[in-house]
Amino acid sequence: MSNAKVLPSLEPVDGQGVVPCCPPLTERPMTAGEAETAARMFKALGDPVRLRLFSAVASHEGGEACVCDISDVGVSQPTVSHHLKKLKEAGLLTSERRGTWVYYRVEPSVLAAMGKLLTTTAAAA
Repeated sequence: MSNAKVLPSLEPVDGQGVVPCCPPLTERPMTAGEAETAARMFKALGDPVRLRLFSAVASHEGGEACVCDISDVGVSQPTVSHHLKKLKEAGLLTSERRGTWVYYRVEPSVLAAMGKLLTTTAAAA
């Protein structure tokens, strides 16, 4: 049984894009739950290898990458698998097995939410 925590689903509201997990930092202080959700995402990206893997998936043609295409990050394959698992547990990646390979995708809603978190509001700008 996995003890992985999954980030809340971020669904578009009235065609206005993605509702972020947390308000922009300049909007109001975060609640404890919002801070924990944001910290989990950023902690997962706080490792250089994970950040490179996340970037490789996000920038890959078609928005998804086979593990065979992104594993050249200077660490062994078991270590790559460990880091990809941590990114999945943080809700930053999803995966799908196709035959013997696993394909990873960055959830567009996650990128949008992280971007909105770090964006200043019009009033604060």
